[in-house]
Amino acid sequence: MAEPRAGAGSVAVADRPDEPAVPSANTEGPKRRISSLEVLCGLLVVALLGQSWLASWLDVPAIQTGATIFVAVCVQALPFLVLGVLISGAIAAFVPASALNKLLPKNQALAVPVAGIAGVALPTCECAAVPVARRLMQQGVPTSVALAFLLAAPAVNPIVLVATNVAFPNSPGMVLARLVGSLATAIVMGWLWARFGKAEWIIERALRRMPELDGRSRWRMFFETSRADLVDAGGFLVIGGLTAAVLNVAIPREWVSTLGEQIILGVIVMAVLAVLLALCSEADAFVAASISGMPLLPKLVFLVVGPAIDVKLFALQTGTFGKSFAVRFAPATFVVATACAVISGVVFLGGVG
Repeated sequence: MAEPRAGAGSVAVADRPDEPAVPSANTEGPKRRISSLEVLCGLLVVALLGQSWLASWLDVPAIQTGATIFVAVCVQALPFLVLGVLISGAIAAFVPASALNKLLPKNQALAVPVAGIAGVALPTCECAAVPVARRLMQQGVPTSVALAFLLAAPAVNPIVLVATNVAFPNSPGMVLARLVGSLATAIVMGWLWARFGKAEWIIERALRRMPELDGRSRWRMFFETSRADLVDAGGFLVIGGLTAAVLNVAIPREWVSTLGEQIILGVIVMAVLAVLLALCSEADAFVAASISGMPLLPKLVFLVVGPAIDVKLFALQTGTFGKSFAVRFAPATFVVATACAVISGVVFLGGVG
């Protein structure tokens, strides 16, 4: 009987049954992929070869200012982001869902203000509040309650209020106005979400319930969850920091100084500026106080809007909860925060004083 012929790309037939088959010579192996380490080494080589060109390109005041702002935003936010992911990991690993549900009223309309007031006890930056809010959702806390905490914690905690008092020593009403305006923003947005929000706007992994764990698994869950949250949120923090740096350089400071006599325009511009500058809530009061010639009401709007929504927070919310959530929640938060700040300013600051 004639032996079968091996076609192209086929496997050669062994001469004897006990001999293993040998692949034909033209069989292709797996293609080698370029790793990120090799890409990094290539970039370093290019940077070394073109260091004189890079030095001349970077020796520009606008580039230096932008780089300083980028580093400042990241350095300010990173410690609080680490704190937030540690709290997030602790909630995921050590706090059972039943305990959280017992602490909150069953009625969402009452639970939302409780969550907002709870933000006073936790000195959390806005970056840190995002992973904590997601973990609360995964532990079975209603979304509206978690979002109320997300907005309240960065703006009404004692560190922020003390910093505001130090920045405005001659305006004691500013602290109370900021507290009421920020707390009202959190509560109103929580109620609005309870009434109009939809679960499908939030990506599934942000709402996925956490399993119950035994003693040994809890520590592993703590470290794994903290690490994953830090990597996730850290990337979006860098994107937000870059955006804030570019916008800080692109917006002329002279534009801000001409708004002192235009109160309505000043309110709008300061609200937009708070979104674009993306300052940390622990430091924004000193920036607002340094803007000379601006009335207190626009400065209050700046302080209420900034911790509620900015470009850094929008990037973090997009990565954590999904684009469908962020494009709805961010504009609504901006409008509500501006309105609450204006009302609070009229009540506690005497209008435009």
